[in-house]
Amino acid sequence: MAAAAPAALAKDVPLAPSYKIVTSHKPTGKGMPGLYPGRVSSVRSKASIDVSTETVSVPVVQEMIRQGMTLLTGDKDPRDAWARLFTKDDIIGVKVNSSGAPGIMSHPIVVTDIVQNLIRVGVKPSNIVVHERGTSQMDTIHYPDFLPPSVRIEGANTYMGFDPNVFVETNFFGEDDTRSNLVRMVSEHFTKIINVPNMKDHGASGVTGCLKNAAYGEFNNVARSHYRTDTHTRTYIGTLCSVEPLRSKVVLNIMDGLKGVWHAGPFSPLKRFRFYPGQIMFGTDPVAMDRLLIDIIDDERKRQGAISVWERSEKYYSEVLANWANDPNVNRFIREPGHIEFAGTLGLGVYDKSKIDLREAQLS
Repeated sequence: MAAAAPAALAKDVPLAPSYKIVTSHKPTGKGMPGLYPGRVSSVRSKASIDVSTETVSVPVVQEMIRQGMTLLTGDKDPRDAWARLFTKDDIIGVKVNSSGAPGIMSHPIVVTDIVQNLIRVGVKPSNIVVHERGTSQMDTIHYPDFLPPSVRIEGANTYMGFDPNVFVETNFFGEDDTRSNLVRMVSEHFTKIINVPNMKDHGASGVTGCLKNAAYGEFNNVARSHYRTDTHTRTYIGTLCSVEPLRSKVVLNIMDGLKGVWHAGPFSPLKRFRFYPGQIMFGTDPVAMDRLLIDIIDDERKRQGAISVWERSEKYYSEVLANWANDPNVNRFIREPGHIEFAGTLGLGVYDKSKIDLREAQLS
């Protein structure tokens, strides 16, 4: 980032910058908010994870995914639920989140069962790509130890790079590089994407769930959106998600909430800031899912005696990174959980909780 004048302490929502979106891809109408706008299914089980060891139960997770998918679609047979969204001819990108590994990530047990369900409806293992923007953090999770050998595990640094013809350009703080390019696997290889985020708070965006995992995880040069107190995550996350073909290709979100992070996310170096919802959420609508996530994270912060993700007062801000990393009553930026409502205004999903159809199941 080029040298920039220190940003003033922000009390109000910053004005949205001007965005230039460049893409030749046309919408298909199949992606966000998808087949089930405003509908979210949620399955909980205390037996899904051992809180002391963080060991995950394979059969419990498998049952959670079975029930979650059938609750979402209304089918009795989970194969029918998956077949509503995927065909044998699809090339599917499974977008994991590894930014908190090894403390928290899209758990290999969750990812493996997603892959196995795709195979059951005829998708070839070689047509499934578990991927991230880069592989450095993903490599620490050892997905190959869990997945069929022909399932590919890639990052933009290992396969196809970034697309020079699909990008969003904007100048946030006078930085040198003002362009964010889409992962080329998304634009040229995948026919559909399954988004697998975690339940985490985030110092800049307030929370990080479906929208941020798809946006910042499928474009490069994105961390420049927040500097000192100020952050443009409120408008940038939704803007990136609206870019074609990313918008049309994300047809399913499965939020891994076996573990969560209630402070200092998206990373998770300190176990004391992790909690254990024992929950997985399902939906085609990322806005509706993330709206529910705000309450999950904020309720946990309240239980822990921490300030809300909505707290915007400058008195809680510190420019010392270590202060925020160790104290849940310190903000690193002025948080922008409003990015979820903004994404709703772009037509990416339903934000109004009174209009969200939440279908819940509780396992033992």
